[in-house]
Amino acid sequence: MQNKVNTICYVLMPDHLHWLFQLKECSLANVIKIFKSVTTVKINKLNGATGKIWQQNYFEHQLRSEKDLINQARYIAANPLRTGIVKSVGQYPFWDCIYLN
Repeated sequence: MQNKVNTICYVLMPDHLHWLFQLKECSLANVIKIFKSVTTVKINKLNGATGKIWQQNYFEHQLRSEKDLINQARYIAANPLRTGIVKSVGQYPFWDCIYLN
């Protein structure tokens, strides 16, 4: 995926993924299709399973300003904290954000 997007922030929650990225020379639909395909194959292989992992559709939000970008990144990184999974964002292992390193 490195040649398709620049990842800004992500958090993998128990039942969904928040992923904020900048598209390179690829369409959003193509990035999502590749991501879902590759991860489904890997997860199924790891679990000795077959079948779908991801829901059919996805939700998108186009950012229009630097302020919106930073606010969305903060929202994403704080998701485990808001949902009560952890008491501190640093306790949650499945996230990264270029603004918080």
